[in-house]
Amino acid sequence: MLTFEMKTTHLYLITLFIPFAVLLSSAPAQDYAKWSLPDGAIERLGKGKITGNIAFSPDSTRLAVGSAIGIWIYDVRPAKEKELDLLIGHTDSISSVAFSPDGTTLASASWDGTVRLWDVVTGQHKITLSAHADGVYSVAYAPDGKSLATGSRDKTARFWDAQTGEHKNTLSGHTDIIDAIAYAPDGDTIATGSWDKTVRFWDAQTGKHKTTLTGHTGYVYSVAYSPNGKTIATASGADQGIWLWDAHTGKHITTLKGHTGGIHCVVYSPDDKTIATGSSDKTVRLWDSQTGEHKGTLKGHIGGIRSVVYSPDGKTLATGSGDGTVRLWDTQTRERKTAFSGYTRWITAIAYSPDGNTLASSNANGVIQCRETHTGAHKITQVWRTHTDFVSSIAYSSDGEMLATGSHDKTVRLWDTQTGKHITTLRGHTGPIYAVVYSADGKTLATGSRDETVRLWDTQTGQQKATLEGHINFVTSLAFSPNSRTLASASWDRTVRLWDTQAGKHITTFPEHKEPVKSVVYSPDGKTVATGGFDNIVQLWDASTGKRVATLSGHTGYIASLAYSHDGTLIAAGSADKTVRLWDVRTKTHLVTFSGHTEIVASIAFSPDDTTLATGSVDGTILLWKIR
Repeated sequence: MLTFEMKTTHLYLITLFIPFAVLLSSAPAQDYAKWSLPDGAIERLGKGKITGNIAFSPDSTRLAVGSAIGIWIYDVRPAKEKELDLLIGHTDSISSVAFSPDGTTLASASWDGTVRLWDVVTGQHKITLSAHADGVYSVAYAPDGKSLATGSRDKTARFWDAQTGEHKNTLSGHTDIIDAIAYAPDGDTIATGSWDKTVRFWDAQTGKHKTTLTGHTGYVYSVAYSPNGKTIATASGADQGIWLWDAHTGKHITTLKGHTGGIHCVVYSPDDKTIATGSSDKTVRLWDSQTGEHKGTLKGHIGGIRSVVYSPDGKTLATGSGDGTVRLWDTQTRERKTAFSGYTRWITAIAYSPDGNTLASSNANGVIQCRETHTGAHKITQVWRTHTDFVSSIAYSSDGEMLATGSHDKTVRLWDTQTGKHITTLRGHTGPIYAVVYSADGKTLATGSRDETVRLWDTQTGQQKATLEGHINFVTSLAFSPNSRTLASASWDRTVRLWDTQAGKHITTFPEHKEPVKSVVYSPDGKTVATGGFDNIVQLWDASTGKRVATLSGHTGYIASLAYSHDGTLIAAGSADKTVRLWDVRTKTHLVTFSGHTEIVASIAFSPDDTTLATGSVDGTILLWKIR
């Protein structure tokens, strides 16, 4: 327990409760929201976004899924499907996972430039492999389990001793990222697929280059050997076809065509009879591996397919998608058996309802979710999916009866929070909407757009009241003064402007920032305006004079989000450096830094009683931090 004394006009205490996160395979599935939490966090909402492949254990009982926050482990036995564990330790997204042939170890590759080996039974980290100069995109075990190979953004592939972690050899020759890597079944050859549009064969013992396969017109995302080792299949994001090659001569045999989008993954069935492919067209196609004949299509995902894998016993096909689900399919009936959900792309915005009973969030899939907060279970109570593009901003009306959502589809939608019904759609902007905010008196909704304008709308009629023009680049953030008479707008043009909301006129412009401004917020008493942007600092301005009164520094990445506590004593900033920093408003003293997100902290919000801080990240999760 950590306590920070704040020297204000009264004694103010912030206590950070650090819960004990215990990862036990017998733990109930609903407890995963409290697994592997960072120091100071009390709960995690969402599993992050799926960023890597998925892999079955050799005995077909477990499934590993690479995400932005770690590796999720599932029990996939019939009638026992549930979350078992969350392995964390990487400081960036997981790109690839692979089980050792004996099933005792799991290897995970990450964009943080390392590969970690984990004990499958205990979930304990065993060793870290670090020699690559940049992010690692692919990892594969040799058939005998003694070695493993990795491919990296640094354009090299490397061999490692799987027991000691000793670096054995470096393969150089590709001119771009190595995104795919696979051992031949006999272990003598390694194939690497690269963004340089080629596939290279290497001697697995000496590291000597054997041959190069050319012909793809786009990045090579996946390579797979047939179980008999005679054929290799390669997938590209541009070709919309799977290329089959003679694994010994390197000659092109045929191309399997039928997908209508780029192909990201390919795999052979264990019996060597079927090839499964996943595409951005949201389907999985099955092909006869001998004739190339199309055998069937698996449909149901509403996002592109990122990974496909057969269970070693051949009974199940698992698919991972950008729609945030992992699905298991019966290979005989081709029917879906089960699905694991909870994965979310970029959390773009979060907001508490005025009564604190609901936490609303939006994401890059255009989905808005509302969770109840008073029970502590954070159960999702409402889901809206009617926007046709990225939802960038959300805001509750002051009475909590309406929720406004702004989207890249250039519209703003208003929702009845009690019934969940869509009230109306506001149209007029000619560019994506980046900001929406209600006035405190509830009469006006302000919206900011890429079209460089701010628009004011009557919340009762939905009619546009005014268009505020003057910015020369897109508007990123908006904030009403507590008395609703003034609106602050932040822009990519490096300025913050204040507007008279009654007259619809420009009042003043704060001195030009050195970099674009990403976020603006009024203090609860209306005396101060806080701004943050790409200069990595938070600046406080006198709202009446426009003079800078303080600069809060410490972040090493741009400021993506700002929020005042409702009592006005704290200010929080979320940053591209993946952290959130809290300051005492009166003394301008830094109090604490929350670390735990693996990507940009895009949105933050204090609960109405100021006991909890919610932070939403590009990693696809919301973390809740307890503050007293």
